[in-house]
Amino acid sequence: MSGSTVTRARTREPFDRRIARAVQAVTGRALGPYQTAIVRIGFSLTWLVFLLRELPHRHEMYGPDGPWSWELASRLIADNRAFTVLMWSDGRLWFELVYGLAVLSTALLLVGWHTRAVSVVFMVGVLSLQNRSVFLGDGGDNVLHLAAIYLVLTRCGQVWSLDARRAEREAARRAAARPAGEAVEAERRDLVGPLLWTVLGGFLLATTWFSDVTGEWWLPVLLWVLWLGHGLWWLACRLAPGEPRTLLDVLANLAHNAALVVIMAEVCLIYATAGWYKIQGSRWQDGTALYYPLHLDYFSPWPALSELLGSSGIMVLLLTYGTVIVQIAFPFTLFHRKVKNVLLVAMMLEHAGIAVLLGLPVFSLAMISADAVFLPTAFLVALGAKAARGRDRLRGRRSAGTLPEQRRTGEEHGPRTLVG
Repeated sequence: MSGSTVTRARTREPFDRRIARAVQAVTGRALGPYQTAIVRIGFSLTWLVFLLRELPHRHEMYGPDGPWSWELASRLIADNRAFTVLMWSDGRLWFELVYGLAVLSTALLLVGWHTRAVSVVFMVGVLSLQNRSVFLGDGGDNVLHLAAIYLVLTRCGQVWSLDARRAEREAARRAAARPAGEAVEAERRDLVGPLLWTVLGGFLLATTWFSDVTGEWWLPVLLWVLWLGHGLWWLACRLAPGEPRTLLDVLANLAHNAALVVIMAEVCLIYATAGWYKIQGSRWQDGTALYYPLHLDYFSPWPALSELLGSSGIMVLLLTYGTVIVQIAFPFTLFHRKVKNVLLVAMMLEHAGIAVLLGLPVFSLAMISADAVFLPTAFLVALGAKAARGRDRLRGRRSAGTLPEQRRTGEEHGPRTLVG
């Protein structure tokens, strides 16, 4: 059947049937599993790089030795009601504990270990540190701030995570014929989830106790809803795996898909507003806007490269106008796949150039992570397959290096023995 025939058949399809198919698509599964996974990896990697890079300066930036003192932060937070657990105490030990948990939760979210619980701890760490010294942030911190909240609502551990690998192993174990004792072992392995749930419940009790210094009311309410929802999910999976679990699965898919749409809308809004504001500036209109940051010492980690690029008037003109055109045009190209992919590559290259030329790597990583939500699924699947082949090849080399007698008899045992 040709494409035009399929289009005419869908046009003649009753309206209620089309609505039912659309509802099934939204509620039946979590859309964009690879896109949400790459967004999770990108933002967690960005925040982890920032935390580790600023580890020697953490006390001056967010801790008790900073110019923005605990008293000043308390007065500001009393007005803007921002959420931060660092306002619970001004002690150095409490700050070290919060900073350490922020680093740990970010690393665990990066590898996808119990992403439902870890994403909540990741969000608390991001909000607590950024809201403690809000004047230190830039555009990349604002994007990360919002993305940390949205990731809590997504099912971002479906692929490329330790959770996905554990789910595959559990499915393979159920499919195979197994003795009765192995089912008990599988139940014991799931004790980590209830333990995390219990620990986070204690944290929520503390959050409620300190509600007068933790910010707006909606964030503790969101945390309680997530905590109770995870507990209800665990009970449904073990005691009522039928319709109750299906209903919870539908609600989780709806929250995931809604958060995914919000992330996409946020990226489009960022580029649209940035482009339209640039149009109103006289330096962007005459094509000389990029000349000035290239000649500022503060934004010149490679002075020779900045001087070389800034000395070409034509290059500065093309980059200035190209930046405005790409940012304004991108939201209008979402329904044209090929043009959208071209502009997406252009924007990622633009942010990579900002990281190198202007010395803003964290900002660029945050924006590239946000742009990744629009990457095509075929490209991400191919990227994941190539990474898996590289991992298997690396494991094979390690096995061959540690087992020389197996390497000599590789013709007899085959490659699977060498890999292990």
